[in-house]
Amino acid sequence: MASTETTPARDAEPDGRDEGLGGVEAGLDALEDTPGGRTPLRKTFTDKILPPITAVVVVLLLWQGLITFHVVDDPTKLPSPADVGREFKDAWLQGTLLGFIWTSVSRGLLGFLFALAIGTPLGLVVARVKFVRAAIGPVLSGLQSLPSVAWVPPAVIWLGLNNSMMYAVILLGAVPSIANGLVSGIDQVPPLFLRAGRTMGATGLRGAWHIVLPAALPGYLAGLKQGWAFSWRSLMAAEIIASSPDLGIGLGALLENGRNASSMSLVFQAIVLILFVGIAIDLLIFSPLERWVLRSRGLFVKS
Repeated sequence: MASTETTPARDAEPDGRDEGLGGVEAGLDALEDTPGGRTPLRKTFTDKILPPITAVVVVLLLWQGLITFHVVDDPTKLPSPADVGREFKDAWLQGTLLGFIWTSVSRGLLGFLFALAIGTPLGLVVARVKFVRAAIGPVLSGLQSLPSVAWVPPAVIWLGLNNSMMYAVILLGAVPSIANGLVSGIDQVPPLFLRAGRTMGATGLRGAWHIVLPAALPGYLAGLKQGWAFSWRSLMAAEIIASSPDLGIGLGALLENGRNASSMSLVFQAIVLILFVGIAIDLLIFSPLERWVLRSRGLFVKS
């Protein structure tokens, strides 16, 4: 006769929890308890510093190779890295290099702050008021696709050759991007957050400050990055087209001076400086902001 005994159940853990569940919890605890000490200097150098240095060295070698192997023989079309280096050296010794950079950076950052002060409330209103969104939402999208250089001639006619013209061009280029970025971020906020905020009394401006803006922060930050890119490009276009001694010499004017003098080494110097400022602003401002936003949402994993 067949036995009616059953196979003994798997021994339970002393606290009564299932062994598999205990393993999952142990794994989660291990993730939470991972030490967050400082990254070793060697790892920082290998992961963060060495790759861009390598890329720059490769570009310089390829650039010099075009000269050495006579792929490009005309220095008026492609100067050597040494020629561009001499331009940097001369500008540094004359004390004008930092002046070129500061003239453009100060204008760009101040214009971007103005655009931020205008674009943020505008984006909030467009996102939250249906009539306003239907009225000017398509206009903002159209303005965002309009090349910044198109605003320089009318700005010169309206305001003349002065700093106000520069700031107007920056605003017209950056405000639509900032506003659209905030609108996109708000559109992605889960409705549950808004209902929870209203339940707790966070309505009107309080709801916008404590619920909407924090929840829309990733999209808003993407809009800010794009807004800065438009600000910087708008400023360069304005400095190139509307150069004047009264405005000082920024990086765009430096680029135009190199073209007028048929000095490709000066042109390349201006291009390198414009590129350097763009990279520096991203590394010093926007990259830390992105890491903070990701870390606050538990999405930043330290490798």
